[in-house]
Amino acid sequence: MATLTEPVSARTARVFLVGNPNTGKSTLFNRLTGLRQRVGNYPGVTVERKTGMLRLGDRDVEVVDLPGSYSLAAASPDERVVIDALSGRIRGLPAPDLVVCVVDATNLRRNLFLASQIADVGIPLIIALNLVDSARNSGLRIDYELLSRRLRVPVVPTAAVTGEGVETLRAAMGWALEFPPRMAAISWPPCVGEAMDRLRAALGARLDGEVSDAELRRVLFDSEPVVLERLGVSRERATEVVGPARDVVRHAGFNPLAAEALLQYEHIGSLVEGVIHAPKEPRVSRSESIDRVLTHRWWGLAVFGSLMYMVFQSIYTWAVPLMDVIEAAKGWAQEAASAALAGSPMLESLVTDGIVEGVGAMLVFLPQILILFFFIALLEDTGYMARAAFLMDRLFGWCGLNGKSFVPLLSSYACAVPGVLSARVIEDPKARLVTILIAPLMSCSARLPVYVLMIGAFVEPRYGPFWAGATLFAMHFVGLLVALPVAAILNRFLLRTRPQPFLLEMPPYRVPRLRDVLWRMAERGWEFVSRAGTVILAITVIIWAMLYFPRPPEVGAAARRAFVAEVAAGRGVGHDEAERLVSGGDRDLAARLKAKTAAAYVEQSAMGRLGRKLQPVFDAAGFDWKITVGVIASFPAREVIIATLGVIYSLGGDVDEASGDLRAAMAAERWTEGPRAGAPVYSLAVAVAIMVFFALCQQCGATVAAVAQESSWRWALFSFSYMTVLAWVAAVAVFQIGTRLGW
Repeated sequence: MATLTEPVSARTARVFLVGNPNTGKSTLFNRLTGLRQRVGNYPGVTVERKTGMLRLGDRDVEVVDLPGSYSLAAASPDERVVIDALSGRIRGLPAPDLVVCVVDATNLRRNLFLASQIADVGIPLIIALNLVDSARNSGLRIDYELLSRRLRVPVVPTAAVTGEGVETLRAAMGWALEFPPRMAAISWPPCVGEAMDRLRAALGARLDGEVSDAELRRVLFDSEPVVLERLGVSRERATEVVGPARDVVRHAGFNPLAAEALLQYEHIGSLVEGVIHAPKEPRVSRSESIDRVLTHRWWGLAVFGSLMYMVFQSIYTWAVPLMDVIEAAKGWAQEAASAALAGSPMLESLVTDGIVEGVGAMLVFLPQILILFFFIALLEDTGYMARAAFLMDRLFGWCGLNGKSFVPLLSSYACAVPGVLSARVIEDPKARLVTILIAPLMSCSARLPVYVLMIGAFVEPRYGPFWAGATLFAMHFVGLLVALPVAAILNRFLLRTRPQPFLLEMPPYRVPRLRDVLWRMAERGWEFVSRAGTVILAITVIIWAMLYFPRPPEVGAAARRAFVAEVAAGRGVGHDEAERLVSGGDRDLAARLKAKTAAAYVEQSAMGRLGRKLQPVFDAAGFDWKITVGVIASFPAREVIIATLGVIYSLGGDVDEASGDLRAAMAAERWTEGPRAGAPVYSLAVAVAIMVFFALCQQCGATVAAVAQESSWRWALFSFSYMTVLAWVAAVAVFQIGTRLGW
């Protein structure tokens, strides 16, 4: 373990909060630190790092909230962070002066397993016995003083939600920093000591004083010890090193991979004997009564479906006013920038159509993301999210995943970026990767404008509002219906993921603390803005450049001549009179000329030329070159297609999905060349093909960046490629079948 070069009293003390998931650890962290928190990532990994400051007397204390973990056997990145942090092996985060182990008072024996492992590391420790209110309600009585004497460390009963015991815990932390207490550690049998000697002899110079006894026991007991990975020991060599040491334990009558649990729980049993007093007649808890309905095979699914409908209905309903405000602010900013930079057309376009448009495209979905994370935090804090994962496990089991994939996929319905990030809760790296690769298939809110435009233009006029609503509802399930077979294929043929056992703790139902819910909602919102914003802005500027350059003057001159001729024909006047009208300051004519000129420049831009070259690829899906340009321009963000089509159809880039002019222009568009010359470009089959393409394609630069961060750029490019091909194949199939059906 890393050593400290200066006394605790001379510097800011470091206190780590550890504990099992669902023990109220994060709520206790919020109680201790208040708003003096900051969130980031641990160096080199994607696991979230929370730190906060606490004032104890005249001393500043840095409190670090480590990820929830059931043991120090690192089965996931979160648990690996815990053992590395306790050992002082994380860059920029020295070993703690004190550990506060948050223990669930209703599950004392199981929760003390982690505390006993930490005691084996030799770090000063105190116990925050949380959820004592739930223990009282279930009839449990715990002799805290006897437990404290047995463990040889302070045991502080707390209820973080209500604040009970928090001040006592602060006082205990201050005392423990002055007089570091160490919990009664297990006495290992001789066979463990002999096995450790075998390991030391086999590893020899590799240890070099850098591996503590506790870490070496992790090599002995863990199925995939990360210590050997850190030491650079290959898998083949690891088998040669660990095998003989485990044989020593096996010959003593223990299964090496189960020995630690058996010995630790025997040790814990002796410590808690006579400490817990349960009622003779166990009470049926409120949680058990509620679970009879909420985890029922049929009623539970009905309640779950109703809740999810309410959540998403709220997302779309509540977010609209805020999104309108952001859209209005974006329009105001674009107008102000346009007026200020009118003398420099290129700079004006860069700022208005590149920078402001890029920032606005990102911020406009922030209200939906905040509302979604509000509900997710609410469902997690009440304890319902675990029940939802339990119900969804049946749905995911056949494709090689389990219920833990539910939260990432649910989060992706608002935005795939937080969905990809939330896959960190999945322990198995292959299962986590599969979940990351299918999360972008969920129908995020950025696809909604495309659905609304196509349904409003080609479904509702033909079939009425009922089928329009049904189509919109159905489009949100296209991605999910495709994602599960894709997961099955990835698991079976590419990653060969082994079946995932689904072990899930059902926490008791609790009343959430609104402050914590809002705080987590704000954290996730900022994470989205900080992670996705820079990528979206960069890609939007690149797309702007491809739409803007090259810009030869003769294109603008030709567009002006064509417009003057159009005005002359439309008003029945000569060329000179039409020229005078166009130059006379008429706002309507000026706006139309600007839109025509912009459309002409887009047609011959780098993006327009690329669209024409790629159009034959999309011809089988019924897309002309203009739709193809819209598709390509939308790869940074799907909703960009609306503005791009507005420019291409000479309506300007400020149209939206509800624009009647845009819908009319699309309906009136005709093929100008080829075997379909004169026929309408858009039909119901084309509209559905466009929606299916956008439902399945990964047109989001921020998502690509998030996938790369959580896995690698190789997998990010694979994700982008397979989704693009899948979207193209599905769009072609829909168009070809739909055309034959007369759509």
